[in-house]
Amino acid sequence: MAVKILSVDDEIDLELLLTQYFRRKIRKGEYEFFFAHNGIEALQCILEHPDIDIVLSDINMPEMDGLTLLKKLNDRHNPALKVIMVSAYGEMSNIRTAMNNGAFDFATKPIDLDDLQLTIDKAVAEIEFVKQTQKEHGQLVDIKSDLALAAEIQLAILPRKFPPFEDLQQKWDIFASMKPAKDVGGDFYDFFRIDEEHIGFCIADVSGKGVPAAMFMAVSHTLLRFAGKKTLDAVDTITESNNILAAESFDSMFVTLFYGILNTSTGEVQYVNAGHNPPYILRSNGTLETLPTSNNICLGVMEGIPYKSLSLRLETGDALVTFTDGVTEACSMSNELYGEERLEALLPSLERSSAKEIVSAINNAVQSHADGAEQSDDITVLVIKRQ
Repeated sequence: MAVKILSVDDEIDLELLLTQYFRRKIRKGEYEFFFAHNGIEALQCILEHPDIDIVLSDINMPEMDGLTLLKKLNDRHNPALKVIMVSAYGEMSNIRTAMNNGAFDFATKPIDLDDLQLTIDKAVAEIEFVKQTQKEHGQLVDIKSDLALAAEIQLAILPRKFPPFEDLQQKWDIFASMKPAKDVGGDFYDFFRIDEEHIGFCIADVSGKGVPAAMFMAVSHTLLRFAGKKTLDAVDTITESNNILAAESFDSMFVTLFYGILNTSTGEVQYVNAGHNPPYILRSNGTLETLPTSNNICLGVMEGIPYKSLSLRLETGDALVTFTDGVTEACSMSNELYGEERLEALLPSLERSSAKEIVSAINNAVQSHADGAEQSDDITVLVIKRQ
């Protein structure tokens, strides 16, 4: 692409001088010159040719002088347009005014064309840098827009209707939230009907952050729901999901996961904890029980891994509180973790709270602890309470 140069000067001889000196570059298509005789003509030319790169402008001209033209060009807010001012050496005060008001460089009359060539070369290098920066900025804006859309899609994957099962809302209270650390995250939760009496539910944390974790999250979520709807055996669900994830895993990614099958009639929960944080049972009397630490390996590490299930029972008023490590590992401004102790101190005071109130209380406590510190990990909480 030719560098487009607008020469603004009321001396006609300058047109001949420039076209003669730069004739080879003009013939090769490296330079393309435009000419105007005052600031008004220059502005009209720029309107007709908005891709002009360099304006070579005299200061003293009729109708509109060079300093006024410079101000008009600055008002266009185009950092890729470079203005080189030209004036007699004796008008150095005007040149200084031009430089202080945004001119890229200056040349003095009579013009040293060899020196002008160097000045134009310098301006071209600056213009290329600005245009590349603008291009990269545009790409970043596009990426940001894509990430915002990806975040909306990711949230749409997760259940957002509460209460989720209208026929069970008198017996079971379920609520969950997920707050990604970046535009998109690797945490997820889910719950779905398996049959009239059983609900499958899970909370999970994919290794890594950002887009790769979000993609792996979507795959893991889909596989688990597909496998879970086929069986009332939690081990079968986790085994099938793990084997597929391990076979298709990329970049050594894995997912920690707590998966349970709730019998909505009896309150019995058969569950598999695959390397995830042990959840809590908040009993109706305010006592807190911690489920056993998992001996199962995370999903996606290796095919053929044997998994073991355990069981628990939720009585009326009991709540199962599950969460990802973004809760307990949330840092304050002094790099102090929120930790299990703070969570265990908070939960007993919430024995009469709804599932939504418990989730909100945990999120608010973590946010208060962080006190403005940047969130470093996704924060996800899922609570199931028997009413």
